[in-house]
Amino acid sequence: MDPETALELVKHGVTLLLLDVPQYTLVAVDTQMFSVGPAFKGIKMIPPGVHFVYYSSSSRDGKEFSSIIGFFIDAGPSEVIVRKWDQQEERLIKLSEEEEERYSQAVKNLEFDRQLGPYNLSHYEDWKQLSNFITKSVIERLEPIGGEITVECENEIVRNATKMPMEDALGKQLKVGNSATSVGKSQRKGCYYTSIPHVVKCKGISGQELTSLNLDKTQLLETLLAKDYGGSEDLLLGELQFAFVAFLMGQSLEAFLQWKSLVSLLFGCTEAFIKVIYNQLKYGLQKDHMGETGSALLDDSWISADSFLHHLCKDFFSSLLDGSVVDGDLLKWTRKFKELLERNLGWEFQQSSAVDGMYFEENDEYAPVVEMLDDEAPVV
Repeated sequence: MDPETALELVKHGVTLLLLDVPQYTLVAVDTQMFSVGPAFKGIKMIPPGVHFVYYSSSSRDGKEFSSIIGFFIDAGPSEVIVRKWDQQEERLIKLSEEEEERYSQAVKNLEFDRQLGPYNLSHYEDWKQLSNFITKSVIERLEPIGGEITVECENEIVRNATKMPMEDALGKQLKVGNSATSVGKSQRKGCYYTSIPHVVKCKGISGQELTSLNLDKTQLLETLLAKDYGGSEDLLLGELQFAFVAFLMGQSLEAFLQWKSLVSLLFGCTEAFIKVIYNQLKYGLQKDHMGETGSALLDDSWISADSFLHHLCKDFFSSLLDGSVVDGDLLKWTRKFKELLERNLGWEFQQSSAVDGMYFEENDEYAPVVEMLDDEAPVV
């Protein structure tokens, strides 16, 4: 890149100024991670828009790291975001408006330019695919009080959630409640995610109708869209992406549980959400990104054939790919999605048992709710 182009990107891009961050701390924005050196003061040339900033403090020798703390930002052209390291709390804090304005002016005068690492623009497309539905309104709607997302605040939330053995292992991997500072932080509220019912329950309808509602959750999706998202599909997809980023990069188990709920709902419908899921897993399953994001997505227990995702995909592919009439674009993306999982994870999607033409595993949490009717029952 020539000097003139670089200077224009510095002037018109977003700058993240991080003061007094200890050496060896891991600092990241979107899909890019930096290990703090003695001269590090932040990141420059960040494209305007929505980004996820996250970091993990280190021991003095740089061998042990605390739980990740992250927050979303929505920054305009030439905006400077300033944070300062608090030694006592081991986290980044905001400055007063007066101090922030003074440092912002210094950044615009290029006083910190040599101490700022450049945002790698070649990775920006990856981030856009993961976050193109996340807007300022989505962030304001979902983010916790104070904006910080960390697994250390999720003790009560995670403890009360119904989890599979894989998710218990994931919680231990993410060190839920194990840090010295988690006691105080656990009193904070988590994100304001939408409540997603796992099973549809309706009074006054037949067993056959109830089975139908749980096999195809399109009606539940339409109800949630109208009631909780103001009829906006983009808001729902924004929450899906927000939860995925908070889990994949922020290592939030609460976010994983919400992403799981939304994916479970969407797999119960035949909507073209498949592109969003495909891009999420395409990025998350690339092993070369492991060092950049500290991704928990690649943990063997979570991508095993016993995971919720394998069960959902098996049923989804079976119902959609065997259908006689399927939208061409949806069919194309579904095949790409199936090939991605087979190629990267070695998964095989074979039907294992059947009841009245419907395939499911015994003791499968994600098997459909089926009301078996007695053929000899009297007709009223």
